[in-house]
Amino acid sequence: MSRLGAPRRTPAAQLASLALLGDVGSPATLTVGDLRDGWTQHRAEVVFECATSGPQRHVFEGPLLREVALASQPLFDALRRKDRSRFALAVSGGDGHHTVLAWAEIDADFSNAPVLLATRLDGEDLDVAGSQLVVPVDRCGARYISAITRVWVGAWPGAR
Repeated sequence: MSRLGAPRRTPAAQLASLALLGDVGSPATLTVGDLRDGWTQHRAEVVFECATSGPQRHVFEGPLLREVALASQPLFDALRRKDRSRFALAVSGGDGHHTVLAWAEIDADFSNAPVLLATRLDGEDLDVAGSQLVVPVDRCGARYISAITRVWVGAWPGAR
């Protein structure tokens, strides 16, 4: 029997993922679905200034970066604040943007910033587009990294 009359199937959309690596005991590759299913989802209604298109208003949902990063077992002594404070997180996106955060920004004993790895943007799932870094405490949108491909967690060079 000929398959010419059979309906054409389009390939399933490629699901975006990010690599969580660096000075960690449990590196991982996580999809947006993993981020949605593995951690409590937090909501952030934000307004930030975009240099090219002015004020942006969005609602993001996703896990806290801190909780996801802690699951990778960063190689610091969790009981020693100064040991944690020498760590940084470098985030890279498929949009060609990169940023660095100090661990102390997201740590509950320091700034406790509610930085998210968004799994939803304005009610839409980001499974294909990829997770987005959301820094609600920033007035400027420069650290909102789209289509995250990598989160590196590690000791600041020279701080070992």
